[in-house]
Amino acid sequence: MATTGSDSQRPLDGQVALITGGGRGIGRAIAIAYADAGATVCVTARTSTEIDQVVFEIERAGGQAFAVTCDVSDRSSVEAMLERTIGEYDRLDILLNNAGGGLERTLVGEDNPDVWQSVVEINLLGTYFCTRAALPYLKANGGGKIINVGSGMGHQARAKNTSYNVSKAGVWMLTRCLALELWEDGVTVNELIPGPVYTELTADIFPKGKAHPGISSEWVKAPEDVVPLALMLATQSGKGPTGQSFSLARRPL
Repeated sequence: MATTGSDSQRPLDGQVALITGGGRGIGRAIAIAYADAGATVCVTARTSTEIDQVVFEIERAGGQAFAVTCDVSDRSSVEAMLERTIGEYDRLDILLNNAGGGLERTLVGEDNPDVWQSVVEINLLGTYFCTRAALPYLKANGGGKIINVGSGMGHQARAKNTSYNVSKAGVWMLTRCLALELWEDGVTVNELIPGPVYTELTADIFPKGKAHPGISSEWVKAPEDVVPLALMLATQSGKGPTGQSFSLARRPL
């Protein structure tokens, strides 16, 4: 649970952060941490129950947050979410593109094309739609931070995870292209790779709090273990790194 503390100046005081996929797992942990660091947090997901609970926890600890339901694969839904966010607080400083999914483990030709399409729409198009809708507001502030939650699987080829690998590879290339397009506007764009994390999405793959079953150097982290890196990327100087991939993995990508 977040604690607001008594510091008169916290690193994200006065800033507004939008976190997609913020109802559970990594997104939830980062939303609570950003609020604890002083940000007002817009927590989004496709359904309201979990994000309402996250907002409740933040507000109970003395922070500021609000919940907005959004399907990131639907452009009109994304645009409505941004309009609601700006309508509430008239600014946006941090966009964390975390919504994702789709660890389908089948070969191409044996897979479900509808699932394949859905994975790409959520992971890649969702990141693009949210970023595109947020850009005017980030630029209006004179700069901001875009943090895209990627994956080591977007940097390596692997059989039976094609839709996920391809979508996350697209997120990494989108990160690099956006960094080149936006540096003059003071907007940094970086990728955060959590490495193996135990969440509802991965519960049937990774053993909680133990070594990765297939990679002995990897430790399966809790969502809260991703928070320090997410805070570093959110609080860095506007002249800090952009177009980079920051990884918590314990192996070469």
